[in-house]
Amino acid sequence: MGLTPVPEGHLATVVTTLEMRERPRLAPMPPSELRLVRWEQPTLPRYRTLFARIGAPWLWYSRLVMADAALAKIIHDPKVSVYAAVDRAGIEVGFLELDHRHDGVCELAYFGLVPERVGRGDGRWLMANALMLGWGREVTRMWVHTCTLDHHRALDFYRRSGFTAFRRTMETFPDPRIAGILPPETAPQIPLLAPASRR
Repeated sequence: MGLTPVPEGHLATVVTTLEMRERPRLAPMPPSELRLVRWEQPTLPRYRTLFARIGAPWLWYSRLVMADAALAKIIHDPKVSVYAAVDRAGIEVGFLELDHRHDGVCELAYFGLVPERVGRGDGRWLMANALMLGWGREVTRMWVHTCTLDHHRALDFYRRSGFTAFRRTMETFPDPRIAGILPPETAPQIPLLAPASRR
């Protein structure tokens, strides 16, 4: 068994893709004080702000650097639905994005909560909503992916929610903290290895 070097200034992660081929059976909605709000054509700054609040601890950055026109084309597409989870004070603390652009298929493109809401049961409620909305059309397959940079319980959570893993891939990409996309102190659980030129 050999080790493969990761390019300097890059991160490597194992991506697991999961799918669900049958509509889940009806079940009671898990309790939560949150409510789900559909964002109709969200502004890019509003979308990116919530994306960063939820995803920065796991080094999500793709939507932060995507060209405005490319991002708008996705999240303003009538077959893509963006929802915010809102607390009693009206603060957005979670979101999910459902992509129905391919006939018969729904991708759970993004799913998450801000760190302070993790572990309080809101994830089960948010997933129940995601499955209800995702399977609400003529869908025969729903899929999602997670990676080893995500929360350590993410993969198990998706499996317990009814998804089955079917593919594993490797991904390498420039560390967004070194590139200045995210602050250096972001995601302290993932070591930041400075390039040799900065040592």
